Amino acid sequence: MTARMTQSGASILATHRLAGSALVLTIAFSLIFTPNSLAHAQTFTVLHTFNHPGDGVYPQAGVIRDARGNLYGTTVQGGAFGYGAVFKVQANRKESVLHSFTGGDGLWPAAGVVRDAQGNLYGTTEKGGTSEGGGCIYGCGTVFKLDKRGRETVLHAFTWKNGDGALPTAPVVRDGDGNLYGATSAGGYGCYGYGCGIIFRISNRGSETVLYRFTGGTDGVFPAGGLVRDTEGTLYGATSEGGNPNGGYGTVFKVDKNGNETVLYRLDGGTDGANPFGSLVRDKAGNLYGTARDGGGGCERGCGTVFELDSTGKFTVLYSFTDGADGGFPETGLVRDNSGNLYGTTYEGGDVQCTNQGGSYGCGVVFKLEPNGNFTVLHSFTGEADGATPNGLLLDSAGDLYGTTEEFGTASFPRAHGAGGAGVLFKLTP
Repeated sequence: MTARMTQSGASILATHRLAGSALVLTIAFSLIFTPNSLAHAQTFTVLHTFNHPGDGVYPQAGVIRDARGNLYGTTVQGGAFGYGAVFKVQANRKESVLHSFTGGDGLWPAAGVVRDAQGNLYGTTEKGGTSEGGGCIYGCGTVFKLDKRGRETVLHAFTWKNGDGALPTAPVVRDGDGNLYGATSAGGYGCYGYGCGIIFRISNRGSETVLYRFTGGTDGVFPAGGLVRDTEGTLYGATSEGGNPNGGYGTVFKVDKNGNETVLYRLDGGTDGANPFGSLVRDKAGNLYGTARDGGGGCERGCGTVFELDSTGKFTVLYSFTDGADGGFPETGLVRDNSGNLYGTTYEGGDVQCTNQGGSYGCGVVFKLEPNGNFTVLHSFTGEADGATPNGLLLDSAGDLYGTTEEFGTASFPRAHGAGGAGVLFKLTP
């Protein structure tokens, strides 16, 4: 099974995984699946199957939705040049590629996009944007704008020089004035020369300000997920590693509008979890909710947790995964409804047969966690037409969930490690 996120300074710098070349047979279809035995009256619908490179392949992030029901997202590969794409799927399920990256304007968009009131989209690419001499092989990544006519503008190209960031793998968040905020998983200073990551702001005029550079000590290292912003301008996020001088298993932090960082919690790698890769969600009372990909007491090797960090600093494990039918290794963040129910995905677990995966890893699940602790699997992926290895979710006002899977969906797009498919866009009605 491919690893979605990097796990150390050395692996962060590794060349992005590339799918093996293959002949592509285009199969356009949409399927509605009946719920599996673990679910309760859910309807799972495939809205689009990514099945040829020009269409975009292998989405690694969730989608956003406009008032007309159109969905927008990215694929890390594919498009006209094979370097990734921004796509739109209309309410009638018609899909179109809005932009294909060329490398110079960005490469491998691993995060989703945000949208302003005028219909412009904003996002990041993990690589690209700078020449080979810019400090990174294939470039250090970009922040981009895509207007409603499909014209792309690079707002900032990271350089990894003079303390600038590198390798943004998370989406940006936008304030009321049009400024963008985000994190890079490397760059800055320290961490054996790789850089420990930064928190940045891109003004509405396109100028970058580094708000905070992680040091590799107790403040955490390698922020991999996106940020959440409160009404005072304070940013909240997590680092996938760090927290103590000798290493550590990640932190939950905040950075105020003046660039002052405070660690709110340091994960110890035990029952509380380890390596939070996903974005946090924050409620009106200031409580934070997130996932840790590893650790927890649900299985011997630690299969991940769902946690709450309340406004007083109290940390609570809400659920520990077993990597069985309930799923395992959550790598993305959560969404929360008005009743306090949390929804998320796991990278593995669920159907342990996982038809196209081989072995017994499982293809991942969509789950619901209620405030009373009741845990429900809403869908267990099979690795067939419904896809495998799901990304983050979108929750609409009607309570429907939308998401993508990184892999599978058809048997017509083989990957280097076996039979394939290039991911799907789905809707789940609980």
